[in-house]
Amino acid sequence: MFISVVLDPGSIDSARAIVDLLTQMGFKKVQRSCWESMKLDANGLADLKREIDRVTDYYDNVRFYQFPVNGMFVITELKEKKWRKCQFKGNPLATDSAGRKK
Repeated sequence: MFISVVLDPGSIDSARAIVDLLTQMGFKKVQRSCWESMKLDANGLADLKREIDRVTDYYDNVRFYQFPVNGMFVITELKEKKWRKCQFKGNPLATDSAGRKK
C-alpha cells in the first residue's frame, strides 16, 4: 500500500517525535513535511496511528493519503486530537484518452 504522510505540527517537540516514528517505520522524506512509504501494511499503519496519537496534542495536524484500501483512495486526518476518514471510489464517469466512456 502507498502511504503519504503530511505533517503540520503544533510544536517542535511533537514534530521531532512524529518524524522519529516515521523514520523508525521506514518512511522516507520526499518534501518538506511530507513522508512516503510503500512498505507498510494495514497492521503497521494502525500501530503508527496509535503512536502518533500518543505523541501529538490538540494543535498538531497529521494527514495520511493511502492507496489502495479495498480499491479506494483514503484520506485520514488527525486534527484537534480527533481522527477523521474520507474514502473515494473510482470515477464511474471515467473516460479513456479519446474521451470515450469506459
